Amino acid sequence: MKGGTILKTIIKKARIMYRKIKEKVFEVIQPAEDGKLASRIFDCFIMFLIAVSIFSIFAITFDLSDAMTRHLRQVERLSIIVFTIEYLLRVWTSDLLFPEETRLKALFKYLTMGMAIIDLLAILPFYLPMFFPINLLGLRLLRLTRILRVCKLTRYSEALASIADIFVNKSKEIIASFLVVFLLLIVASLMIYYAEHEAQPEAFKNAFSGLWWAVATLTTVGYGDIYPVTVMGRVIGAIIALLGIGMVAIPTGIISSGFIEHLRKKENANNEIIYCPHCGKPLKGGHVSFPFFPYSTNYVKHQKAHRGSK
Repeated sequence: MKGGTILKTIIKKARIMYRKIKEKVFEVIQPAEDGKLASRIFDCFIMFLIAVSIFSIFAITFDLSDAMTRHLRQVERLSIIVFTIEYLLRVWTSDLLFPEETRLKALFKYLTMGMAIIDLLAILPFYLPMFFPINLLGLRLLRLTRILRVCKLTRYSEALASIADIFVNKSKEIIASFLVVFLLLIVASLMIYYAEHEAQPEAFKNAFSGLWWAVATLTTVGYGDIYPVTVMGRVIGAIIALLGIGMVAIPTGIISSGFIEHLRKKENANNEIIYCPHCGKPLKGGHVSFPFFPYSTNYVKHQKAHRGSK
């Protein structure tokens, strides 16, 4: 009987210790809050490793010596190991990120998050060839996903996170504006094809050639490789060029208005405090504008304290 009690005590202490370690790991790998030195060091290290990794991806495309290429590949392997450990730790602590969910639901919720998918795609090209046969073209295309590592920086930068939020909030308007531009490109490509095909059968072979011209003209790039020579073609070209100035400016205006709305919300939120729904106390780091709230470690700990007191 006494041995069973001791065993239960040991198991209970081990669970408490396991929980404390898990909470500490979660606190470190989450974006740093004020006064969290370990978390700040971790963030800086990951950001530095991302920068070095992106540099090595570009540098390895140059004609370098065998020794330098070998060193760059070692850097790549090191970054893959670190990013893999980081990803596994985030998966392990996903139930702390979503404390209101069950473990399985929290895990699924995390795995389907945008940043979690980016974390996975950043390391996937290294592991897939080990398990699945991939031809050279497929391998090269797969390696292109490594550039997504730069998107990991949005986790550690409030400014980059704000830009991402603006694009998400204005996604419908941006998609609609691009749809208008796409329709204009289609119309312009067909019009210029019928206007110029007889005069320049080699330059405007089909509607796709007209589409290339429409893209270059609508974006006001004007490469000059193909251009209209007939009166009707030049009239169409002038109209498309003028429309291009306005059409391309539409997404810019939408994004600019999104920035203004975001700044106004941030200013209004600076004086607005989030209060705990259980005890009514103001939450530390609980401003509406606080980055990544409500996934801050202080908020999570506060929720857990209430659950533990029940």
